[in-house]
Amino acid sequence: MKRLRLIHTESSCGWGGQELRVLAEAAGMVGRGHDVLIVAPAEAPIVREAPGRGLSTVALPIARKRLSGVLAMRRLLRERPADIVITHSSTDSWLVALACIGLAHAPRIVRIRHVSAPIADNAPNRWLYGRAAAHVVTTGEALRLQVIREAHLAPERVTSVPTGIDLGRFSPGDRVQARAALSLPVEAFIVGIVATLRSWKGHRYLVDAVAALKDEREGNDMRLVIVGDGPGRDNLREQVRALGIEDRVVMPGNQSDVVPWLQTFDLFALPSYANEGVPQALMQAMACGLPVVTTPVGAIGEIVSDGNTGIMVTPRDAEALGAALARLRDDPPLRERLGAAGMAQAHQRFSEARMLDDMERIFAAVLAQ
Repeated sequence: MKRLRLIHTESSCGWGGQELRVLAEAAGMVGRGHDVLIVAPAEAPIVREAPGRGLSTVALPIARKRLSGVLAMRRLLRERPADIVITHSSTDSWLVALACIGLAHAPRIVRIRHVSAPIADNAPNRWLYGRAAAHVVTTGEALRLQVIREAHLAPERVTSVPTGIDLGRFSPGDRVQARAALSLPVEAFIVGIVATLRSWKGHRYLVDAVAALKDEREGNDMRLVIVGDGPGRDNLREQVRALGIEDRVVMPGNQSDVVPWLQTFDLFALPSYANEGVPQALMQAMACGLPVVTTPVGAIGEIVSDGNTGIMVTPRDAEALGAALARLRDDPPLRERLGAAGMAQAHQRFSEARMLDDMERIFAAVLAQ
């Protein structure tokens, strides 16, 4: 494929799977010889993280839908022409679309939808998705069908491209050694979650579920490790304190490398109740050979089959979640079977190479239109 000039825009000032997808895809495209730039607000964590991965960035005022953001984006596109701009959040999608109006040699816009939040049925959104964007990419098939339905798009204009992960990094490790390195109890049964601390990730239901479980036979309480940070941090800490389980919950915050933490877990839980695409952390846990407990939200059902590659529970149901955790705790052969099946699926479907191949095909088709 010919060398492309690509710009990724991200207005989010958060840090999670969406931002990691931007970095992974950008780095992958650089590795394939393309010219890639990331544009984000100066205060966004992605601006700090990108240079360490060999990626170029430009900070622009695009955190909010303001005229200054439109004008700044328009100046950038004049000074640094691009073949394609890949937008990732609502705000930057709008700013880029408006900046391209009447612009000579305007780039094509590829909009990536990472979450399953509803798309309002109104004229502005129909313009944004139907005319401003040359193509829409989703991170799962369920999201693709949602976009087709809610944005009134022809099916051929929307493609599902799940986020790829580095299968060389995300792999099983020595659990005893990993726990010793992170000062976690070697003999405990550890339930882990890696996710931004947002309400809809369901952390509070997981805390309630773990608080209610105790392994009386071995004399050890079930432990919970919550990796990540976000707006729900203080509420979660207060919940843990109120339940009196501070000694059973570890909250290390954001981690630049989550692999060592994943390798300490006995199982991975993600009890989301809204807004999910195909969560990267779930795929990463499966690649590490962990059995997973999750919910049929968004496109999760596309990678987790209940009883085959994981266990599904009803969203917002701490009792059902606790029962699933206890079932896996008490059945090592089931944990092993689910973990092996999940890892096999990860290697078959979740590679970065597959994601990059799919995105290059979309770019080529968009430019050929």
